Amino acid sequence: MDAILIITILIVVFALAFDFINGFHDTANAIATSVSTKALKPRHAIILAATMNFVGALTFTGVAKSITKDIVDPFQLENGSIVILAALIAGIFRNLLTWYYGIPSSSSHALIGSVAGAAIAAAGLDSLNYTGFLKIIQALIFSPLIAFAVGYIIYSIFKVIFRNNNLTKTNRNFRLVQIGTAALQSFTHGTNDAQKAMGIITIALITNGYQTHDDIQFWVQFSCAAAMALGTSVGGWKIIKTVGGKIMKIRPINGVAADLTGAAVIFGATFIHLPVSTTHVISSSILGVGTAHRVKGVKWDTAQRMLITWVITLPISALIAGLTYLLLNAIL
Repeated sequence: MDAILIITILIVVFALAFDFINGFHDTANAIATSVSTKALKPRHAIILAATMNFVGALTFTGVAKSITKDIVDPFQLENGSIVILAALIAGIFRNLLTWYYGIPSSSSHALIGSVAGAAIAAAGLDSLNYTGFLKIIQALIFSPLIAFAVGYIIYSIFKVIFRNNNLTKTNRNFRLVQIGTAALQSFTHGTNDAQKAMGIITIALITNGYQTHDDIQFWVQFSCAAAMALGTSVGGWKIIKTVGGKIMKIRPINGVAADLTGAAVIFGATFIHLPVSTTHVISSSILGVGTAHRVKGVKWDTAQRMLITWVITLPISALIAGLTYLLLNAIL
């Protein structure tokens, strides 16, 4: 077995591992609100999230193609295999670290920052496709702001529509609605997040000469969807606790507003082939809803800690990936 094939297999294994970790790291994004309001039992919520993540991941490939060609040019990438392997190792390390501490940090930021950092270490700043890379960065920055605004607006509308309704009856009805919104949010999560590892594997296949186009092969799509669904089935209870209760006290009507907001923003990004951080979008949706409900009810210390983590994730991931590349390049 030649070295190129061995490295390619390693990349596929690490990419699937990243998707698996991404699954249990980001499970909270889709189901935390429904669990915290008791709309769904934790086990049922996880099964629902895993199933809908899988279905969503098999539905689209536009984001995967953006990852394949918009960060770096896979047809021109120097030492492409080692770059991708270093990026995956750095991304996995970052995800496990934030999961251990229960911080809802962005897997997308970690992976995209890692690819950029490893590529720069390999071939300098000119290795980046700045047009595509800046487009991705803009999507990562603006999507949480949009989610905050949309969450605020949707919940404000809910307050007007249901202001005269009986609170107990309204919450009971919204608990039922929340089962559907949790499923919708899990589906949209799969349409965006699972595609990132698909794009990474495709870069490796191109740079190693196993593929001459940027289309996503079905076995890549299916294996990434399965890995994320399996990871989702494990659950990420520490992050579920943070997203579901440490940002604000969530009631069913709040949860539905946040779920609808998150699903709309994520699917909108998927539709225009842009990768976004589901963690940032959903957490920002909850913050927007919480602000519309009662500003003092939002636990801003938790929000501040999350914001700091979000800001530093991309540059730290890039640094870790760059150092990992230099180490791997010296060894291999």
